[in-house]
Amino acid sequence: MKTYEWIIFDADDTLFHFDAFQGLRLMFSRFGVHFTEKEYQEYQVINKLLWVHYQRGDITAKQLQQQRFLSWATQLQVLPQDLNRAFLATMVEISSPLEGVTRLLSALKGKVKLGIITNGFTELQRARLERLGLQDHFDFLVVSEEVGVAKPHQGIFDHALAIMGNPAKEGVLMVGDNPESDILGGINAGLDTCWFNVDNKPVPEGIMPHYQVSSVEELEQLLANQ
Repeated sequence: MKTYEWIIFDADDTLFHFDAFQGLRLMFSRFGVHFTEKEYQEYQVINKLLWVHYQRGDITAKQLQQQRFLSWATQLQVLPQDLNRAFLATMVEISSPLEGVTRLLSALKGKVKLGIITNGFTELQRARLERLGLQDHFDFLVVSEEVGVAKPHQGIFDHALAIMGNPAKEGVLMVGDNPESDILGGINAGLDTCWFNVDNKPVPEGIMPHYQVSSVEELEQLLANQ
């Protein structure tokens, strides 16, 4: 593997656990609701479709956050944005790095510049980094909610590259778990990519990552020469 000047990570399910069911269950318990697996699956039908529309640029981050809780807000007689805010605060509370991530980041710190590009929301991403004490490991954090476009849109990568001082693209590696947003987006932006494929899924047609790993340990071995 060649040496890179910059390594950019996705956040959720690449660096951090994102157990939405546990977060929702805890959040709803504070509203007096026993949130079930069946209700979670019903929520996910709506949520996943909204994320597709968001990544295509059809809706805004604010619309996604409100629309996914509309039915629950009506049932509980609260504002959907209040439910969303409670959910994000709960996810900050229960978030933790994937096993081995803290060691990996410490090994890379000072040897290569690190950044994050995430389609998540600012309220969660910044608070989580601060709570986990990892903010100083990264030179920048780019959140789609702030930029106005989401991965795989090239605009969010161009925004990050500008923050980085427009380095040579061959010296930048994008690491992420989502082939349709992280890998395809990185490829379209002219970057090398590494698919964090923990479930060993087949490579989607038309998307060819430069590297592929199935664990943090494999990623650490791959980046060992940085």
